[in-house]
Amino acid sequence: MGPGETPVTLRINGKTHRLNLEPRVTLLDACRNHLDITGAKRVCDRATCGACTMIVDGKPVYSCTVLAIEADGRSVTTIEGLAPEGRLHPVMAAFVDHDAQQCGFCTPGFVVACKAFLDKHPNPTMKDVERGLGGNLCRCGTYVGVRQAVLEAAKTMKGGAHGKV
Repeated sequence: MGPGETPVTLRINGKTHRLNLEPRVTLLDACRNHLDITGAKRVCDRATCGACTMIVDGKPVYSCTVLAIEADGRSVTTIEGLAPEGRLHPVMAAFVDHDAQQCGFCTPGFVVACKAFLDKHPNPTMKDVERGLGGNLCRCGTYVGVRQAVLEAAKTMKGGAHGKV
């Protein structure tokens, strides 16, 4: 029998949430099961697929292996936080334009990972994109569309025109 619940303060998508959680609760479970923030998906549960990607203090993380207490007081962004006013983030719009999703299960993780990648690499080459998103997997094989979407989103985020590359 382990320790009981611990107070945790999570800052998710600009909003503060105070929860009492068992120390073993992951950030993914805290979001999905306690806060009804369900965009990030549980797939592999071992940090190999990227479907659960969230941004913590500017860095992409696999939320299935980050404990909620590790995110205590830190800034967390989920897919829901990328379009808070109902407008698509440039990465989201580029995914639509380039059919960068099929079943859609991996899409939230890819979009969040792409956003984090472009924040650090605003002028990526195709090789940069391939390396930068190597931690996200798509079982449907939409990689061509994803890569094109990232390059388009990079242009859009720098103030370029929005449209197919």
